[in-house]
Amino acid sequence: MKKSHAWPGAGLTAVALSSLLVACGGGEDGPQAVEIQFAAVAGEQPIACNSTVRLGRANVEATLKDLRFYISNAALLRDDGSAVPITLAGNDSWNLTVGQDRVTLIDLENASGACPSATGTAATQAVLKGTVPAGRYTGVRMTLGVPFALNHSLWSDPASAKPPLDIQAMSWSWQGGRKFAKIEVTQPAGASPAWSASTFNFHLGSTGCQGNPATGTQVSSCNAPNRMEFTLSAFDPATQRVAVDLRALLAKADITANAGGALGCMSGGTDPECQLLFDAIGVDWKADGSGTGLPVNGGAGQVLFRAIGK
Repeated sequence: MKKSHAWPGAGLTAVALSSLLVACGGGEDGPQAVEIQFAAVAGEQPIACNSTVRLGRANVEATLKDLRFYISNAALLRDDGSAVPITLAGNDSWNLTVGQDRVTLIDLENASGACPSATGTAATQAVLKGTVPAGRYTGVRMTLGVPFALNHSLWSDPASAKPPLDIQAMSWSWQGGRKFAKIEVTQPAGASPAWSASTFNFHLGSTGCQGNPATGTQVSSCNAPNRMEFTLSAFDPATQRVAVDLRALLAKADITANAGGALGCMSGGTDPECQLLFDAIGVDWKADGSGTGLPVNGGAGQVLFRAIGK
């Protein structure tokens, strides 16, 4: 939702304006509202469940099938690089705060077109909303994933899985946690030649976890956390959105075939499709299964998220 914002000094350069970023709303001393919008794109092209776009190493036609992900512990950045947490509004269908942990589900599918109604939802959520103290901010930092303390619970247990962690399609029972991201593309109807695997999946989540809430054993740790950190150092929520670029994510992948393991990449420690995708999100993954699952250089090399204009 776009808000009007008056900037001091209309003649300032873009660099100068970036250094004067102030969160929208609020007074001089009170909390100021901030809204961060997300947009699904393939390069410069907006995409949705009914879109056909060209993706992958072979630049083939593909259709979006699912695009949902959890963003946690979002913060705005001051000029000196310090992070100021975004306080989410009250808990609801899209947001959850427990102690210091804050998580929002971003849902860019609407259960229409190639996005199945059996697993998707007509309701969407493209905005992370909250407040920050009055101040001047230059960028944003976020984590793609669910905090450990909130991740490992049964999706169907209302005592421990509060919305938006209670969605079956985002649960990952065999890992005892959540799919941090559920990104799927499929071959358009009638397209030729047929893909050998009609859907390419990228499901991001923690792997190698010890314990299983389904059997009553709390998860104590995971060998590969696989939480993706990213920073947009020059970001103005009043004039920019966060693009989720599937063309960049899948640029080096053969989305028409399965080289082994799960269809696409489901974060398996030795799945041959995962190397290119983990490189694209800036998380350490190695083909011999020895990857740490930690961000590489703070996620500086990731290409999935970038700033674009509203």
